[in-house]
Amino acid sequence: MKLLLERVASHLKLKSENRLLREKVKSKQGFGGIVGRAPEMEKLYRIIAKAANSVHPVLILGESGTGKEMVARSIHYSGPYRDKPFIPVDCGSLVPTLIESELFGYVKGAFTGASQAKDGLLSIAEGGTVFLDEVGELPVDLQAKMLRAIQEKEIRPVGSTRRVPINVRILAATNRDLEQAVMQGTFRRDLYFRLNVLSLRIPPLRERRQDIPLLVGHFLDRMTRSSGQEKMLSDDALKAMLAHDWPGNVRELENCLERTYAFTSGPIIHITDLPSEIAKLPVPESANGNGHSNGNGKIVPIAELEKQTILNAITELNGDKLQAARLLGIGKTTLYRKLKDYALHGC
Repeated sequence: MKLLLERVASHLKLKSENRLLREKVKSKQGFGGIVGRAPEMEKLYRIIAKAANSVHPVLILGESGTGKEMVARSIHYSGPYRDKPFIPVDCGSLVPTLIESELFGYVKGAFTGASQAKDGLLSIAEGGTVFLDEVGELPVDLQAKMLRAIQEKEIRPVGSTRRVPINVRILAATNRDLEQAVMQGTFRRDLYFRLNVLSLRIPPLRERRQDIPLLVGHFLDRMTRSSGQEKMLSDDALKAMLAHDWPGNVRELENCLERTYAFTSGPIIHITDLPSEIAKLPVPESANGNGHSNGNGKIVPIAELEKQTILNAITELNGDKLQAARLLGIGKTTLYRKLKDYALHGC
């Protein structure tokens, strides 16, 4: 109850801090709209700026969820190819037997079901950029064809004897250790060197924890604009998020906030609203299914706790019942009915 009252009393402070945080987020966006101002990110922005003005292939390294495609888009839309197509290809999700036809295209009758010719993604992106996400998943036999396409700037559609010239820039990304894959024979050494003309590494979120408040503000601001409902993070909830290692990185943080935002009824997201693996809340030994201990071993009924919470909230807000109802997450009609039940409607 004490914790709840502290949260109610600090509502205006939280609202002010969240407004300042949103303004800070706008001023702390890095290259290409990427959020973050940690030293590791500043270094990354300098490399992105150099890569954007180059025409060479770029290898983007980073764990899953760090934002490799966002970095690739930043490189494309900040460079000379910005007005041309940006074609992402998820090499890990395509069926191995279909990757070649997707990338290089095919002619009519090349295989069963090929009733008409189709251009490959490397042709569709003419003059632009092809982003090979999870390039480490490419089958070895296709790696040789990709190497030739990059070196010779031409492709041969499946079923065709004619070679087609292409003019595209290749950006590739992976969360695998390609050097180790080369040693194991699962990735061609010559293709690795061809893709690794320029390389950059995106730091995982645990290595730039100071950016977590900026990312939280960015995502909450976006959700507020989408839903029209403003919600804020309590100090305890933010501390819990700062302490979490985020193995899924920025994607995990975003998904966590989206889920929590959707299931939190009040305007403040408390630590109890977060997933258990992030909140890491201990189970109170004094609680049971019918009530809670008041610290002296005496069990207080939930109805009495509810009454005291409502009355204390109104007192803390100088009698503002509508504000108390909003912060407590109940309707004003419900609040007035309960006050009437307490025979204190006029308090």
